[in-house]
Parts: sequence; structure tokens; C-alpha cells
Amino acid sequence: MINSLRGMNDMFYPDSALYEQFISVATKVASRYGYRFLQTPTLEQTSLFKRSVGESSDIVNKEMYQFTDKGSNDVCLRPEGTAGVVRAFIQHKLDRAGGVHRYFYHGSMFRYERPQKGRLREFHQFGIESFGIESAYEDATTILMLCDIFNELAIEYTLSINSIADENCMPAYKKMLIEFLELQNDKICEDCCKRKKLNPIRVLDCKNSNCQLIYKDAPKLLDHLCDSCNNEFEQLKSILDDNSIEYKIDTHLVRGLDYYNRTAFEFISGDIGAQNAIAGGGRYDKLCEHLGGRATPAVGAAIGLERVLELIKLGLEPTQSYYFGAMDSESIPMLIRAARIKRAVAPCNIEYRPRSLKAHLKNADKANASYCVIIGEDERKDAKLWIKNLQDNTQNRVDIDKF
Repeated sequence: MINSLRGMNDMFYPDSALYEQFISVATKVASRYGYRFLQTPTLEQTSLFKRSVGESSDIVNKEMYQFTDKGSNDVCLRPEGTAGVVRAFIQHKLDRAGGVHRYFYHGSMFRYERPQKGRLREFHQFGIESFGIESAYEDATTILMLCDIFNELAIEYTLSINSIADENCMPAYKKMLIEFLELQNDKICEDCCKRKKLNPIRVLDCKNSNCQLIYKDAPKLLDHLCDSCNNEFEQLKSILDDNSIEYKIDTHLVRGLDYYNRTAFEFISGDIGAQNAIAGGGRYDKLCEHLGGRATPAVGAAIGLERVLELIKLGLEPTQSYYFGAMDSESIPMLIRAARIKRAVAPCNIEYRPRSLKAHLKNADKANASYCVIIGEDERKDAKLWIKNLQDNTQNRVDIDKF
């Protein structure tokens, strides 16, 4: 027997139905905000992610599905969505077109990490990317859009925000942080020692509990912002306040990718265990230019679908479903008509083979149906349906035209 690869799961009903439900809701909300669907390839050149995500990230260092194809190209399965969207944006010369461009996308991402609940090697994201607006207004609108998606799906969350500076104030902060880290060199983990050399602010994102205790005393980015970054952050908070969006400021929130600057944010759920981040994003004004395009301000975010599906499942009310069975072959056409009527409002399963009442009730129970609808010779002659409520065991006969 051949099994699926570790950390790459099949998706059956009801998870597949929840996936479709999420995509439908998120697409509807994104469209209301002026976003349009964009699909990029699953396979990209490895250099795209090395240049965008950054050599200091765990994704590039440890987690990419990278190989040489038959044309001797160094390629990899996409580990995240933003870099591919930016590559497409530049390749199709949209960076030269001017104006505002907003896109949403969804699909598989791949990272070779230890599989656990909420963290798979093939996982799915719904992402949004906005190009052309250099303003905290767009940052706030991006956050508001995610709030609308989660609210429509009745998903509870907490929002964390931070500013991670820009090229004007980051160099001075990095210098202070490195000086602090040098004093802790023998106490921090091996990964943080590497991050200190490649991109020191990434140490603040370390999940090692000992490191987190040490970094409580580290210099805070928010205390060292330039006037421009500080004003943008204050503006962001003001817009969120005006729209009654609750948030907390997390001075250690830096995101896991190197291309972010200024605004960073993360949505957390308290209902799904240790892997509790359900969405995150921020501003990346230099990425287009870094990948060879014209300088274009941009902000984006991504939602982790596997984690969100768990939350949708927790909030679902039981579905009222129907099982339809015929006692004889002559009743099947009427059975199909009755099921078609009910399918306008509820899921329905039909057993086309004639069975005894006992057998149909047993099948309905196996199907976890709420109601069992039976048509036999008497029902067919009277144009009625025999219905048993399998939740309270009551039963009655109903005119098919009133079903």
C-alpha cells in the first residue's frame, strides 16, 4: 500500500466543505475591498525566495522543498505566497503602470518542518497583497478586511500589532540590539547566534522560552522609531480605535520573513493549542525594488487555512441532513423529486436500491442523517412522504407538495 507523504494530508468531507466555505467567504469579503483573484505557479526559482524571504529565515535555511529540475534549473515549491505575487507584479510590468493594484490568492504552500497539529508540510493559505499606497490607512484597511472575514465566520481572535521601523531608524536600533546580544552570547540559543549575524531583529521572534526571558530586557523598537515611523504607527492605532478594533502592542512581533518594514500584525486564536497564529502580515515597501522592479509601496497578509478550519468546525451548528429511501423501484422517481425539493435548503442522500424500512433506518443512522424519508406503495398512491425525525424518534406523513 502506498501512503501519502508525512505532513501532506488528504482532505475529505466535512473538512473539504469547510475549506470551500472559507474560500467563498474570504473571496466575497476581499472582492468588496477591491481585490481581484491572482494565481501564481506552485513552482518557482529558488533565488526568488532567497532574495525575498531572506537568508536569515528558517524557511530558506531549513524548510524549502528545493531541487534541480531536468533543465538544470534550481527550483523549489513555494513556501509562502507574497514573493510569487511580487515576481508576477514585476514580470508583467505592473510596477511601471502606476496606480493601485490589489490581489488575493489561495493555494498550497510547502515547508519541510516537523509535522504537528496546525503545522503541516503542505499547508494552505489565503493571501492578500496591495501595491501602490504608502500609508497607514491601507495597513489599517488590510487589518479591517481580515477582521471582517473572521467576524463573518464567527471566529474569535486577538490582534497584536507592532512597528518594525524602516531604513531610517532600523540601523541605529540594530546596533543597540547587537550590543545587547553580545552581552548574552553564552545564554542565547544556537539559532539566535546565527540570526544575530544575518538579521538581528529576527532573534525577537525566537520561540525558545529561555531566549524569550532574556529578550524581555532587550531594547524596544517602539522606543527608537524615527518621527515618520512613529507617526505612521500612531495613525494606525487611531484608525483601529475609530473602528472599535481591539488590539495589543507586542514589541517582540517582527514576523518571520526579512522583507517586512514598519507595520507588522498577527491574529491569534486561543482555541487551537500551541500553533495559535491564524493570520499575519505587514508592510514591505522595499521588496519590489529588491527583486528588480520599480520601488512600489506594498502591504499584505496571509491566513493559515488549516488552523482556521479548526475554528470554523468548533463554531458549527449541527447540520440538518436527510436520508431518502424507496421501498420499491416504482417509488424512485417520486423519491428523486422529493429530494430535489429538500436540497434547496439541506444536504440529502438517496438510496436508489429498494430496501425494507428496517434497512433504510439502519442506513440513515450510518449516514448520521437527521431525518429519514421513505416512500413505499401507500405513500406513492397518496403522494405523501413518511418522515422519521431521528433526533427525537417522532414520525409523520407529509404531502409531497408541502414538503
